[in-house]
Amino acid sequence: MGKASKKRRAAKKHTDIQVPMRSGPNLPLLGLALIGMGLAAYLTFSYWAGEALAGCTPGSACDIVLSSRWSKLFGLPTSLWGFLAYAALGGISFIRRADIHWKLACTVSLFGALYSLYLTGVSVIVLSSACPYCLASLLLLLIILGMVTAQRPKELPGFAWRSWLLKSGTATLGVVLAVHLNYAGIWGASAAQEDPQARALAEHLTKTDAKFYGAYWCPHCEEQKELFGASAHRLPYIECSPGGRRASQAAICNTAGVRVFPTWFIDGQRHEGLLSLQELARLSGFKHG
Repeated sequence: MGKASKKRRAAKKHTDIQVPMRSGPNLPLLGLALIGMGLAAYLTFSYWAGEALAGCTPGSACDIVLSSRWSKLFGLPTSLWGFLAYAALGGISFIRRADIHWKLACTVSLFGALYSLYLTGVSVIVLSSACPYCLASLLLLLIILGMVTAQRPKELPGFAWRSWLLKSGTATLGVVLAVHLNYAGIWGASAAQEDPQARALAEHLTKTDAKFYGAYWCPHCEEQKELFGASAHRLPYIECSPGGRRASQAAICNTAGVRVFPTWFIDGQRHEGLLSLQELARLSGFKHG
């Protein structure tokens, strides 16, 4: 009875703590979120409209980053996911209950900042390029995270920095790691049944000594593999990026003079760009059934 009574008193004491309410929307957060939404909307619109970005000429560092495989996530432009994150922060700015407002804002901004740091690291280390729009978004998210952290309410029942950072940080890093493994082709491969015709074509290309040169960061190379579905691993693929899973093959690409991804060598002829299954079958003389 004594322990139960103490628990009831502790619970009552906890519920008696008055949770502070905000007098209005968090205007600084709302303003920064709107700036982020504008930036992300511009990038997304340009991507879907096929228009060049201001100051992002073909072949520039900005163009390399925004045309890489990291420019899309689950088939949608990465900038669209950024727009949704900024929109979420904008919506959170109207939450009046201070504890919920702060926890949500801090969690979303932490995830956005860490994911943006990951993309920036990839662009600099893997692509040897930097995108000013991406750097601007990273800076904006870091400012939001710093501002939200400084806005922590004085009264925050049941909150502990160590516990929150452990849970939120671990979850965020776990998601970023899963996304990275998916981008790298190590995790998330299709487990579907192989299409008989796609499998037969892939095996035919290998038997006839065709070559498929690509890079793991190249979005069109990924699209080329997706055409073969679960049979993609049967393709005569050569990884040209030093950071890829088959980095030892990079020298072969230099010897072959490959500069465009994907590049096919079929029956002694060079073919640059994405090819349909029908084109590959015609060029290689494949006949099925």
